[in-house]
Amino acid sequence: MSNSEISGIELISEKTEFASDENIVINVKFSVQGSIRDSFNEKNWTEAYNKNDNYFKMKYGVKLVSGGLRRKVLGKPIDSYRKASIFWTRNPKLVNPMKDRRIWVQVAKNFEPFIRLTEEEVRQELFDFEEKIIFKASDLGPGKHKIGAEAFASWQKHLYTEPSNVKNQAKEIEIQIN
Repeated sequence: MSNSEISGIELISEKTEFASDENIVINVKFSVQGSIRDSFNEKNWTEAYNKNDNYFKMKYGVKLVSGGLRRKVLGKPIDSYRKASIFWTRNPKLVNPMKDRRIWVQVAKNFEPFIRLTEEEVRQELFDFEEKIIFKASDLGPGKHKIGAEAFASWQKHLYTEPSNVKNQAKEIEIQIN
């Protein structure tokens, strides 16, 4: 079984120059790839449901950092969960035209439930992240600043995966505070 990793982590800012009284909004996008994503499929959902392993929880976090040796955390770090409930239903509204499927997955993102029809859509809801972090430009002070991000994700043992945790850092972006 191959390892999992956080990949495609990037920082997105609408602009690169800010006044000292502005709020800075930076979106952090990343994905969890590898064995955990590959093993979260319909065959394993069905087997897990039949053995009462019908709940998957992934803890994840993101923080923005600035500075070289003395790294300063910017804004409020995100420390949250994604949850997937595997359930059985004959609900006629959940019709997959290709199969007569009865085992489904509901993904909860920030306590909002999503039910998707295909494996890949479920994986995207569970393993693809886009988080917004807001902080004041005055927290950095005037001048040029490099901002980076650190992301992590962890999960427990299930029938289809071993417990693991993954971390990664984004390539820094540079912003100017006037």
